[in-house]
Amino acid sequence: MNKTSLIDAFNIERKSAKIASITDYEVFQDKKLLDELRTTIVENLIDKEIPEDKVLNEFIDEEINNVIEGYDLSNLERSHLYNLIDNEINGYGPLTEVLEDKNITEIMVNSPNEIYIEIDGQLIKDDSVSFINDDHIVRTIERLIEPLGRTIDAANPMVDSRLLDGSRINAVIPPLSTRGPIITIRKFKETMTSIEDLIRIGSLTPYMARFLDAAVKGKLNIIVCGGTGSGKTTLLNILSNFISPHERIITIEDAAELHLRGEHVISLETRVTNYDNDGEITIRDLVRNSLRMRPDRILVGEVRGKEAFDMLQAMNTGHDGSLTTLHANGAADALNRLETMVLMSGLDIPIKAIREYITSAIDLVVNIERMNDGKRKVTSICELDGFEDDRIKLKEIFKFTQKGLTENGEVDGEFILYKTAPKVYKKIVAHGIDTIDDLFTTKK
Repeated sequence: MNKTSLIDAFNIERKSAKIASITDYEVFQDKKLLDELRTTIVENLIDKEIPEDKVLNEFIDEEINNVIEGYDLSNLERSHLYNLIDNEINGYGPLTEVLEDKNITEIMVNSPNEIYIEIDGQLIKDDSVSFINDDHIVRTIERLIEPLGRTIDAANPMVDSRLLDGSRINAVIPPLSTRGPIITIRKFKETMTSIEDLIRIGSLTPYMARFLDAAVKGKLNIIVCGGTGSGKTTLLNILSNFISPHERIITIEDAAELHLRGEHVISLETRVTNYDNDGEITIRDLVRNSLRMRPDRILVGEVRGKEAFDMLQAMNTGHDGSLTTLHANGAADALNRLETMVLMSGLDIPIKAIREYITSAIDLVVNIERMNDGKRKVTSICELDGFEDDRIKLKEIFKFTQKGLTENGEVDGEFILYKTAPKVYKKIVAHGIDTIDDLFTTKK
């Protein structure tokens, strides 16, 4: 077989089906040699100019063949190398295939040879993926954020944005990172788009789903809280499906992750400073501006600062049915954080007045957790029920109680429904919603 036909054969091979995928990496006998060849090929291609009489693919294939000439490589190993280089030229380097894998929900690059992925809630080290060096990681970051109009360098060593597919990317390089460039990418499962999906995987019960449906349609103001990676944004997306398509919704986020299905949705996104350190638009700026846009509901992707007061003000001035998420380890912790954020706004307000303001604005706090087995569960739905010893009192409506672990290491527990009708039940009924009448007992 001559050189041209060999190139054509490998081109067909890699384009029709990436035969040497990351799963094949484990079967190779001399992985170190393949990594060394990959490094040589990539470094050779970085600064080379393509001759005018050469087609890009042919030029690249010739460079690969020159490097591997004399090595006794199998067709599978050759194909593996071609795939790696193809990913460098036409994809996102070593991250190309993990980004395409729909089962992977998180990608973490800590160093050239330390890459972790999350699958089904479990964090594992992926030895099939590696970078050549720190510069290789930086080049991959640049490739990822270039379509977003973002840059990363010594003057702007941190990027927090979304990729074209909606995934969230956070990248940090020295001098902010002391161990080299770091990449964190959070992907969102396309299959997790409805409340039925959450019921199917055991995140909540049908009763809880019906209640949340009624709560959103009944225009209750809701906070979804939880820890990092607990599924707050996914749950907020699903809850937004219950909003009437006729309502005007304004979404406000640092990086747009909400994907609402309504017809009348306006999405606003913050803007970071430019090279002159001006032009920044914050969440607080957008919340204030949204009030002039005639919203029926305001959805804030995550409240984490001074905008908390403006959001509460919106909820208290006729924008019922607003939703937001908040990073916290439970409902009580969420309210404590909310108090702190209001104080950050610089207003001289007594703590008791802040708590009264929160109580009049917020109806429900929904807590979601990632359990020990990696699965997500809505562990609590509670309402704000007045004050007790000058502190906001919380009353649980639904609760998940963990009993232990099964033999398979899965969380064993049960969901509890407190049958006494909560105060928010009257608000829901007042909107003509009768879908949860059978869930609660009411006093005559």
